[in-house]
Amino acid sequence: MTIPSVLLAFIAIVLALPLLVPLLLVIDLLRAAGRRSFVSVRLLLFGVSFLATEAIGLVLLFVVWLSSLGRAELRAARTWPVQRWYTMMHFRALCAIFGLRFELTGAEVVTPGPLLVLVRHASIIDSLVPAVFVANAHHIRLRYVLKRELLVDPCLDLAGHWLPNRFVARDGADTAREVDAVRSLKAGLEPDEGVLLYPEGTRFTAGKRRRVIERLSGAARARAESLRHLLPIRPGGVLALLDAPPDCDVLFVAHHGLEGFAHVADILRGELVGRTVRLRFWRIPVASIPAQAEARLEWLAHEWQCMDDWLSAEAAANTRQLAT
Repeated sequence: MTIPSVLLAFIAIVLALPLLVPLLLVIDLLRAAGRRSFVSVRLLLFGVSFLATEAIGLVLLFVVWLSSLGRAELRAARTWPVQRWYTMMHFRALCAIFGLRFELTGAEVVTPGPLLVLVRHASIIDSLVPAVFVANAHHIRLRYVLKRELLVDPCLDLAGHWLPNRFVARDGADTAREVDAVRSLKAGLEPDEGVLLYPEGTRFTAGKRRRVIERLSGAARARAESLRHLLPIRPGGVLALLDAPPDCDVLFVAHHGLEGFAHVADILRGELVGRTVRLRFWRIPVASIPAQAEARLEWLAHEWQCMDDWLSAEAAANTRQLAT
């Protein structure tokens, strides 16, 4: 159902462009406040680019399926380049259409693998960050832990099942099974590979932070309250990956500038246009990671607090810059 839906949506939006562009241009001119970012037109253009990339991606994946003749290893080898192309096209379109700029600190620590990559999750956009700045930039083949809802995207569905990824349910109905599935991603990890996890389990919003804090008590609540920009880490998947062989370093990826865009509607405010996004990478050698589960939880909480402190400093610097 999803494959024809994507193709039909692409055809429909292209045919409607002569009507949609003038209409949205007028809307942007009428709603402009202070500056004219033409965000509705930009969002439409990104929608066209997104669907075009999806359609071409499906064609490429069909060629991969046809040419691999049922051989899973060959199919996976030919799917990796399609995945790199797919993520890079989305990223380039996003930067070109919305005028985004990215500044990196510490990217030299990404290689070599194998790695466990822990990334902040703050918007619908930041899923491209590890794909572009870890996988593509450093030729690290990432194995992703993804929410099952993303199976609605046919490219992610097909490529995601042809490569070693796990689409997990977040409803808590069978936590042990999901943790075992995440742990299995570490099996056979090579020096040019890594496992990626969003340890918060969902995108950060102020409302989600408040609800998480209300469910906690004692020391866990105090730690959650000290985090201003992050949700506390859900430890099940992270601890399972740390326990599973082979031993590997942990790469933390922080980013500032993409928060506040948890939904497509948030982009319509126009605040995404022209943003500078700052990324910070730091790596913890496996020899510095505690061996016991309780000590590992304390270590994870400390590193997560360091990320939150960095985000607070970036937010304060951005506020000062705007004031001047």
